[in-house]
Amino acid sequence: MSTPVIGVLALQGDVREHLTALSAAGAEARTVRRPAELDGVEGLVIPGGESTTMSKLAALFGMLEPLRERVRAGMPVYGTCAGMIMLAEKILDPRSGQETVGGIDMIVRRNAFGRQNESFEAAVEVDGVEGGPVEGVFIRAPWVESVGAEVRVLAEYGGHVVAVRQGNALATSFHPELTGDHRLHRFFTDMVRSAR
Repeated sequence: MSTPVIGVLALQGDVREHLTALSAAGAEARTVRRPAELDGVEGLVIPGGESTTMSKLAALFGMLEPLRERVRAGMPVYGTCAGMIMLAEKILDPRSGQETVGGIDMIVRRNAFGRQNESFEAAVEVDGVEGGPVEGVFIRAPWVESVGAEVRVLAEYGGHVVAVRQGNALATSFHPELTGDHRLHRFFTDMVRSAR
């Protein structure tokens, strides 16, 4: 099977770490900043960072509508932390003017696990990821307040939903790209292959 080409939305956030993790997971990883670059990828990672800034930059770079169209059309997409917020249909406490790409029928709460100085790491059992728990890095992380009927909950931590999947869209509250464990990126790379 040919190597899947997976982009990382490179407007803001931990882009380099995702590129490294995707390469280690068997994908050809590329940065995506403009609509023309989006056309050249089979799947996309929306990284962690600052969701309000990411939303504004996506609008500024003319990326919001192309992203929405590709996600609606079934392009595999994986959002981590701020990326999870970007994939939500609704944010409980959005900043003024904050928009999302959508794609997962969920309501998320921003910074739900606390501020920067309350960041932590925890072992998270993710349904569908073999080999034991993954190490989740939670940095000003959101959690999922509620999901629609089509959404599959893949993981919970502390009684809160922290990983979900709906069709070709995957999202985690935490950052697997910061740990050296590439199983979630492999899981997503396999989703991209299956979507061909």
